[in-house]
Amino acid sequence: MGKGVHTLSPFHMDRHLISNTSLAPILVILSMLLEPDDFLFSKFSFVLSYLSSAVHPRYLIALDDKLNPLDTSVRVGQAVDVVAQVGRPKTITGFQTHSTPVLLASNERAEIATEEWLSVSSVLEGVVIMEKNPHFDANSKN
Repeated sequence: MGKGVHTLSPFHMDRHLISNTSLAPILVILSMLLEPDDFLFSKFSFVLSYLSSAVHPRYLIALDDKLNPLDTSVRVGQAVDVVAQVGRPKTITGFQTHSTPVLLASNERAEIATEEWLSVSSVLEGVVIMEKNPHFDANSKN
């Protein structure tokens, strides 16, 4: 949908929750496709507009607290439970570093690559608001 920038999905919150509002129109359309000539393509074509509640973005856009777009680095990789060293958990593996905005596949997840910015939300998908890290020192090397 939209040249691959949007998708139809009942999942949200990093594929942990299913939205009933998004799932219902998908199931209605699927059941109407059993007899498409009688229902969907004749007098009930307006039901296709119900799918708009199941449309979700596949991109990640970072905004600051004044809603200006940020060009920050993010790591995009395959989503896994938790890997890495004790005390430094990673939720992605096989990542590549990109700058926002970035397009995510259905099995990919993103995390912030630098410590300069902190995300207000715990899930990085869609439009994410970020704020400056008050403890970030650009001169120090970690």
